[in-house]
Amino acid sequence: MKLAAELFAEKGFQATTVRNIADEAGILSGSLYHHFDSKESIVDEILSGFFTEITAACRAAAERGQGPRETVAELVRIAFATFEPHRAAITVLQNDWNYLKGMPRFAYLIKAEEEIERIWVDALRKGQQEGCFRADIDARLTYRMIRDTIWVAVRWYRPGGALDTAALADHYLKVMFDGIVVR
Repeated sequence: MKLAAELFAEKGFQATTVRNIADEAGILSGSLYHHFDSKESIVDEILSGFFTEITAACRAAAERGQGPRETVAELVRIAFATFEPHRAAITVLQNDWNYLKGMPRFAYLIKAEEEIERIWVDALRKGQQEGCFRADIDARLTYRMIRDTIWVAVRWYRPGGALDTAALADHYLKVMFDGIVVR
């Protein structure tokens, strides 16, 4: 599964064949069909695991009853914490989202993404109502900008580097909440 995930991330889902996966695993391509009925089944398992984990974590963060700033900070930390265990899934989503979301089998991707967006937007709007976030920004657009800047970092982040994902999240939160301007 990990080999397939890495190939999908490297080559793209559409460009990766079952033969590529089998060759990488050192087995005959027909052997994969004993475990998966298709390439779509393989990517489905990779993506469903990612979305199950991140959706549950986001729900839990929203249900803790923290203030909006703390909830948003926790959501940021959750997103960065997925980098190491789910780097390939995030990359596949970035590269192949438009293709996959058009397949009925992957309808859950849209539902999961909508639920995660709702959690974020609710936290941002609550922060606006309580006066801790600016009222003149669009919460949905703000969520999408935050999401995209986090997910793109998976392309350059390397485990074992100068920052682990927790330190990366902390730095991101400093910039997000405090900006880069000296006050």
